[in-house]
Amino acid sequence: MTTEEWEKLPKAKSAEARSIKKDIQLSFDKIKQSVQLLEDVKDFSFDALNVQLGKGIVDSVNSAFLSKIDRLKEEERIGTKIFYECALHSIAGYAGNNIFFEDITVSWLKRYEKYLFEDGKSYTTIGMYIRGLRTVFNEAIKSGIIRASLYPFGKEKYDIPFGEGRKLALTLQQIKEVISFSDGLEATEHYRDLWFFSYLCNGINIIDLLKLKFENIENGELSFYRTKTINTSKKKTKIQVIITPEMKQILTKWGNTDRRSNNYIFPFLKGNETPEDLKRITADVTKRINHKMAYISKELNLPHISTYTARHSFATVLKRSGANIAYISESLGHNDLKTTENYLASFEREEREKNARLLTNFGD
Repeated sequence: MTTEEWEKLPKAKSAEARSIKKDIQLSFDKIKQSVQLLEDVKDFSFDALNVQLGKGIVDSVNSAFLSKIDRLKEEERIGTKIFYECALHSIAGYAGNNIFFEDITVSWLKRYEKYLFEDGKSYTTIGMYIRGLRTVFNEAIKSGIIRASLYPFGKEKYDIPFGEGRKLALTLQQIKEVISFSDGLEATEHYRDLWFFSYLCNGINIIDLLKLKFENIENGELSFYRTKTINTSKKKTKIQVIITPEMKQILTKWGNTDRRSNNYIFPFLKGNETPEDLKRITADVTKRINHKMAYISKELNLPHISTYTARHSFATVLKRSGANIAYISESLGHNDLKTTENYLASFEREEREKNARLLTNFGD
């Protein structure tokens, strides 16, 4: 239509004009319905809208992954974005760049699992990739892109495998050995202390530790939100930590000497980092801590220690000491008790063995 024809259209009464107006209204209604549907599930983006409207490949798993990756990039969730990129790379490496949702059946998933296992992937990695695929499936169903009847996961369908968890929690005695260890090197002491600070600070993740500022300190407490859940959880749980004398010593020794409120407590960030920079710096600091902690655990003949061990040890030590599960859950930043109970369940074999021995402790 010309501009002149378009401007006359609202008042035009010819059969052709009525047909054009009807087509425009139908298109508008379709777009409005799609926008409302995406908004209802809090998942609106123009990429998702294009898929909804059929401009993308409606039943393409690959395009659904790419759409999610774009949304994660917009939300600056770089770690999660990288994970979905890895999952997509793996899936496309197995089945190509134009996989349809209807192709993903129970037998397809079993073959993909076998392919990953034979390629040397652990069941932990296999489970992560397939859970990523399941998330994309769920989002496609919620958005109306595919029918729920295509869903291949769940009871009497495909069960996602999971790796056997390693016992990662340390005892108080083992933690005492770790923080007392010294080889005379400043780097060892530095990264050991950062690990200990993470343990004392409710098992804080390294990215959140690096983002702590002096303004997060108030009345002898640290307050912060978890980066991992701030964008994904409706309930925003602020974590509060009493600053212990041991934490004060670490802050004095390794903290930023310029204590203005907007400065970072630990001098790794400057404040002008991109999300990619933050991801890279966090990965580097985590790697340095893990390297030193692996060295210390080997020297002390202890189980392998990493930054992850600090979080598990914090939760498990509290549980073994009789702390309320609700308190542990709040301290970890979990949104429900079930998450905390599942989190703790696989780290208590030692406790179960001790209790089992009590059953035959006849005192002879």
